[in-house]
Amino acid sequence: MAARPFHLGWFLQGSSVQAWGEPWTGQIGRDWRHPDLFIDMARALERACFDYILLEDSSYVGEAYGGSREIYLRNGLSVPRQDPSIIATLLFAATKRIGVATTLATFTHHPYLLARIIATLDQVSAGRAGWNMVTGSSDMAARNYGLDGLPEHDLRYDMADEYMACVNALWDCWEPGAILADTESGVLVDHTKVHAVDFKGKWYSSRGPLNSGPCIQGRPVIAQAGGSPRGRQFAATHGETVVANPKGIEAMKAYRNDIRARATAVGRNPDHIKVLFLVNPIIGESAEHAELRRLERIAIADRKIAQRLAHFSKVTNIDFAGFDLDKPIDENLRTNGHQQNLDTLKKLGAGGKTLRQAFTDYSATGLSVDLCGTVDSIAGQMAEVMQEVGGDGFLLSMGDVSRRVVAEVAEGLVPALQARGLVRKAYGHATFRENLLEF
Repeated sequence: MAARPFHLGWFLQGSSVQAWGEPWTGQIGRDWRHPDLFIDMARALERACFDYILLEDSSYVGEAYGGSREIYLRNGLSVPRQDPSIIATLLFAATKRIGVATTLATFTHHPYLLARIIATLDQVSAGRAGWNMVTGSSDMAARNYGLDGLPEHDLRYDMADEYMACVNALWDCWEPGAILADTESGVLVDHTKVHAVDFKGKWYSSRGPLNSGPCIQGRPVIAQAGGSPRGRQFAATHGETVVANPKGIEAMKAYRNDIRARATAVGRNPDHIKVLFLVNPIIGESAEHAELRRLERIAIADRKIAQRLAHFSKVTNIDFAGFDLDKPIDENLRTNGHQQNLDTLKKLGAGGKTLRQAFTDYSATGLSVDLCGTVDSIAGQMAEVMQEVGGDGFLLSMGDVSRRVVAEVAEGLVPALQARGLVRKAYGHATFRENLLEF
C-alpha cells in the first residue's frame, strides 16, 4: 500500500533573536538584527517543499518570573522581537512557493487594519499568506496597548468569533472579477462589485470597503492553536491549519478526532483542516550519536531550568520563581494564559514527580512525540505516528535555530521522508491553501 503523504511546517519562535549566540549562524550569531539566516532558512525549506513557516510572536517584554525583566533581557528570552509582518515580507520576497503564516493578535490590531495588512501580504506573495490568529494571553501585553488587561479566557474566544466575522466581511467585500484592468476602456475596478461592509457587532465595527483590494486567495489561510475546549471549538470553526501539542500518540489521535468532530458539527469538511503536531526531532549520524545529543539536551534543560521556567511563566502568567522545585506540582494551578501548556506540565508531573523532574521532561522532550535517531529511523518513526494518528503532519519547533539545524532537516530528514513517499517532492499548486488541500 502506498504511503499517505503528510504536511510539514516550521514553527519559528521569536524570529531572529532565537538564533543569537548559537553556533553555525554566521553573522546572526553576532548581530541578531540581521535577516540573512532566516531568508536562507526560508529558501532551504522551500527547496524541501515545506507547506509553510509560522512566525510566532508576542508584543511585550516578560517579567512574570520573579516580577523582573532581568532574566528575560539578560538571556534574550523572546526579546527583542521584530514585527512579524515585516519579517514575512522579507521571506516572501526571497521565495516563490512556500507559505508564511504571520501571528497577529485580535487585541493589538483593529479588524480593518489586520484585514488590510494580511490582504497586502497575500497580494505581494501571489497568494501565499496565512494569518496565525491569536487572542493573546498576557495582561502585560494588553497594557502596552492601553488596556487594563485581557478578558477572561473563554470570553476572548467569544470576541474572536465576532472579530473573524468582521475581517471575513472585509475580505469578501470585493467580489470575484471586481478588478477589470481594462486598458481599452480605461476601467481598473468595476465599482458595482466593491461593497461597504457596515459591520456592527458587540465589540467590533467597521464600515468598509477594504481599500487594499482583494486577497489573491479570496481569504488568507487561517492558522489556529486552540488547546482548551473553547479554543478547540474556535479552531474547528475557523482554522485551516491547527498547531497542536498534545503529548503522546493517543492524546494526538484524540485531539485530531475532536477537532474533526467539532468541524463536522458546525458544517465544515474536516478534511479541510490540517492538524500539524509540534515536534523537535533529535537527529544523529548514528543511533548512538543521537542518544548522546538527547542526553546533552536533557543536561542543558536542567542547567537552564531558571530560564526555561521564566519562559513558561511568561506564557502561563504564573510566577514559578517562588515555587519549590523539589516538591510536586500543585494540581490546582490555573491560568488565564496558555492552558494547554500548563495542562501538559501537570500531566508530566503525575505520580508525585517534582516540579524539577516534570519541567526537565517538559523542556527536553520532543513535544507531541519524541523523535530521536538517524534521519532514516526518524522518517520511519514519523510514518508510524501518522499512521496511528491518521494525519495530517508535523510542525517542527527546533528550539535554537542555526544553519546546521536547518540543513539537518532540509537536506537530511526531508530527503529520507521523500524517499518513503511521505512528503511532497514538488509543489503541486501556486497558493498556500491549494498546497495545504493537495492531500
